[in-house]
Amino acid sequence: MAERYSSFEPKGTRWFLQRITAGFLIVVLAFHFMLLHFVNHAYEITFMGTQARMSQIGYFATMVLFLGTATFHGVNGVYNALVNQGLSGTRKTAVKYTLVGAGLLLTVQGIRVALAMTGMNVTL
Repeated sequence: MAERYSSFEPKGTRWFLQRITAGFLIVVLAFHFMLLHFVNHAYEITFMGTQARMSQIGYFATMVLFLGTATFHGVNGVYNALVNQGLSGTRKTAVKYTLVGAGLLLTVQGIRVALAMTGMNVTL
């Protein structure tokens, strides 16, 4: 019988956060699909409508949390999948920091876009 192997420590912090973020993503994705695919159809979505939604603090905060949660969930999942496939040593360290860097860049750019969608001037 094959032995089960996972780089997640059972009941460890990364294991727990992966499950919590999955639950949050399911709820927010359901909200997204309901609002932007059933209440408003794709052809009704406009830039002005997006600006109006992003100007509401609750919607803005939800979208920024969605961005951060999805980024963590994806980066953590990819990293652990690679570790499960046998990644170790220097390559493991390089991949870890590359994924962390990519995740931070994605999050910063996503927040810049979200702020721009509110109508704020975001120059860096």
